[in-house]
Amino acid sequence: MKEAIKIGLLGSGTVGSGVVRVLRENMEEITARVGTRLVLAKVLVRDAKKPRPYLDGIELTTRVEDILEDEEISVVVEVMGGIHPAKEYMLRAMEAGKSVVTANKDVVAEFGHELFDMAEAHGVDFRFEASVGGGIPIILPLKQCLTANRISEVLGIVNGTTNYMLTKMSDEGMSYDAVLKEAQEKGYAEANPSADVDGLDAARKAAILASIAFNMRINLADVSVEGITKITPEDIAYAKNLGYVVKLLAIGKETEDGANVRVHPVFLPKEHPLASVNGVYNAIFVRGNAIGEAMFYGPGAGSLPTASAVVADIIDVSRDIVHHAFGRVNCTCYREKHLCPLEKTRSSYYVRLLVEDKPGVLGAIATAFGNADVSLQSVIQTQRDAEEHAEIVAITHTVPHANILAALGVLKALPVVSEVRNLIRVETDQIDRG
Repeated sequence: MKEAIKIGLLGSGTVGSGVVRVLRENMEEITARVGTRLVLAKVLVRDAKKPRPYLDGIELTTRVEDILEDEEISVVVEVMGGIHPAKEYMLRAMEAGKSVVTANKDVVAEFGHELFDMAEAHGVDFRFEASVGGGIPIILPLKQCLTANRISEVLGIVNGTTNYMLTKMSDEGMSYDAVLKEAQEKGYAEANPSADVDGLDAARKAAILASIAFNMRINLADVSVEGITKITPEDIAYAKNLGYVVKLLAIGKETEDGANVRVHPVFLPKEHPLASVNGVYNAIFVRGNAIGEAMFYGPGAGSLPTASAVVADIIDVSRDIVHHAFGRVNCTCYREKHLCPLEKTRSSYYVRLLVEDKPGVLGAIATAFGNADVSLQSVIQTQRDAEEHAEIVAITHTVPHANILAALGVLKALPVVSEVRNLIRVETDQIDRG
């Protein structure tokens, strides 16, 4: 047994500082759980002369080679963020026989196959629990605890920024622009918020979750993505009146036509477990044929919650080193990828139209939907405005996406339709209450 397992840390920012703190504060328990002592040997920083009290006693370096070429370091922890050079550093670490732990969703979503192949080729571990859901345990549960199941569905609120924004819009009636400004002032949203509000951050996490849930390699390019930029207070109000809340969901479903992986806003029934997940919190809902339904909930970001997941991976990797049991839960993508085309995906839809307020309009709209084989579940018409227009809100039954697109094409061409104001999917799956 090794007298100690030495760790190299790439990055000392928000997550890196949390990793150092968790290792130091919980070292006695961690040592007992691993069966040997863990030593944070070196940390890669941009400026080794910058005062960092939390790194006192630890060797700092600006040269990644000092970690990657150190034969005594067995585990490399990447918390730098970004794709390059993080990806290259992780590949080089594994090529040198070192196990790798990362929180980097960008690299895992786009280049996971390269990292898994390298880990397998060199007999080391590759762990990434913190890449989805911050401190929420979801990767290992899907790989181990739920592995007896055939997972049919995974739904996730996996972006705290957009969930915070939609919560504020719902609770306080704020506009998109106003709530985005507030989120930026509070530090929840970046100056350039596109990764969050356009759904790209959630899409990367959707690709990771779906790959594990369905045991096939889902790439970022396989995910259909739509953000929240078109959501208005009016949409939020209609959702409330109809018994829904609006959430941005990462969705993975197994269908007869293949795996269906997407990110977009949905009208979610108020009784759904995810409907009550508010603010910056994250949650992932899983449906399996044995367990039924399960939900994982908690903080989706932050220094210590994310560090909790990173250090848990460090502990797991270190146990594998102690027991010489590498690769137990590395790549689990053994199935050939078969994706459902977007046009074949099925959903119920909320459609909001601005129309002329005169006789025959409802009939013309109903005919347009009917000609596209879209049946309507309900229709609401609001009072007319000063320009003699009215809003019509329709909720459809479940139809293929191609049908709703065909209906919209006809509606936009109708002289009585001034504008198609929004189209949002409605989540209609029934929840088993036991």
